[in-house]
Amino acid sequence: MIHHHGALQLPPLSLYIHVPWCVRKCPYCDFNSHALKTDIPEDAYLDALEADLKPDLAGVQGRAIETVFIGGGTPSLMSADFYGRLFELLGNHLSFAADAEITLEANPGTVEQARFEGFRKAGINRLSLGIQSFDPKQLHKLGRIHDDQDAHRAITTAREAGFDNFNLDLMHGLPGQTVEQALADLDSALQYAPPHLSWYQLTLEPNTEFYSRPPDLPEDDQLWDIHQAGHGHLRKNGYTPYEISAWCQPGRASRHNLNYWRFGDYLALGAGAHGKITFADNGEIRRFWKTRQPEAYLQRLGSRTAGQQVLEREDLPLEFMMNVLRLEQGVEEAAFEARTGLPLQEIAAILSALRSDGLLEKDRLQATPLGQRYLNSILERFLS
Repeated sequence: MIHHHGALQLPPLSLYIHVPWCVRKCPYCDFNSHALKTDIPEDAYLDALEADLKPDLAGVQGRAIETVFIGGGTPSLMSADFYGRLFELLGNHLSFAADAEITLEANPGTVEQARFEGFRKAGINRLSLGIQSFDPKQLHKLGRIHDDQDAHRAITTAREAGFDNFNLDLMHGLPGQTVEQALADLDSALQYAPPHLSWYQLTLEPNTEFYSRPPDLPEDDQLWDIHQAGHGHLRKNGYTPYEISAWCQPGRASRHNLNYWRFGDYLALGAGAHGKITFADNGEIRRFWKTRQPEAYLQRLGSRTAGQQVLEREDLPLEFMMNVLRLEQGVEEAAFEARTGLPLQEIAAILSALRSDGLLEKDRLQATPLGQRYLNSILERFLS
């Protein structure tokens, strides 16, 4: 089992923290989120997070945390005081890079906006705002509890609170959406010159309300027109797509995303959080996940790790490529051996075939524009 290889290096280390509560569940959402029935048990959750972290400290192996991402659920439902205490607690066990990127997902609701300044003081230096659309009718269809005015105000409030680094989340391919409406949404976002934009298509995921009662979504050719028009529009406005649905101004990519797609390591805390850790001593790469239900997570005695899986040697090439090929620029070839501990030679034949088919760039692990359109067929070749 042990595939220790001289070239395996410990990758950068990130931290993902999951906050599982929402005011109400959106009909398109398949994340681990649970509508609140009572006040959020902040103190109990803080204690649970600390107990959750302790057994995972062995995975740190002397590394500082480079990036933190607090996702949900709706992390902005927690008070600023909660985050102040959380970072104090984390600082007792972990060291953070001086320039660590610390992102919090926030809703544009008025309640949350009042906390933005407190979040900034607590050490959070990047906000990801779940706007989804600036069209009031669409927000209603999407089951969002904010309106278009809340969305505009939230961005202004975030800026005033000192967040010069922020992301706006926007969806396209919404029920009945035209190309013009999709571009109008982008223009509403672009007037704030956001450093980062996530622009992704609404998809119907199993176990969601939309899946059982599908809304009337645009046809495929309409979706393609929206996609093409949006891409042209964003590029014209100085944005680059560095990952399939992530766009940024030059140098403003999310470092947390990049570490993730470059097959870096990340600790995971909170109900249903997923992590990945490389172990230097035996070359193992392990994925693990935490107890999913908030109540069960809070009440756990003993480990909150619900399951884990050591990535087998034969699965590593696919796991690696599934991540890095989502990046517009891919990665250099040397990253394969550094991250997996396997010699590049193991996949040389596949790479060479992909290159002769025009799906992969010459000296990098990077999909060509054609390859990006047919990512799944590239990945199929790595199935062991």
